[in-house]
Amino acid sequence: MPKAAKRSGKVEKKRTKKDPNAPKRGLSAYMFFANEQRENVREENPGVSFGEVGKLLGQRWKALSEKQRAPYEAKAAADKKRYEDEKQAYNADGDDDESS
Repeated sequence: MPKAAKRSGKVEKKRTKKDPNAPKRGLSAYMFFANEQRENVREENPGVSFGEVGKLLGQRWKALSEKQRAPYEAKAAADKKRYEDEKQAYNADGDDDESS
């Protein structure tokens, strides 16, 4: 006879649907680096699995000096600023709709 699942007594919360018009989050410095280097890693290591590509990218990122990371950090800062501006505009538009 199968055992019954225990109930923890917690109430499950339903997630609200994400608005498709909401601005996309900014990318991190590592993600800018990974997007730029991913093809190079695949060319240098043909037949490598998806997970291995991620490991190799992580190793390369850790090996970079602060000076080499600087351009990616600048891109990340600019993308964060873009996201904050878009989010502020998005929230301002949302406030106008709710008050009507």
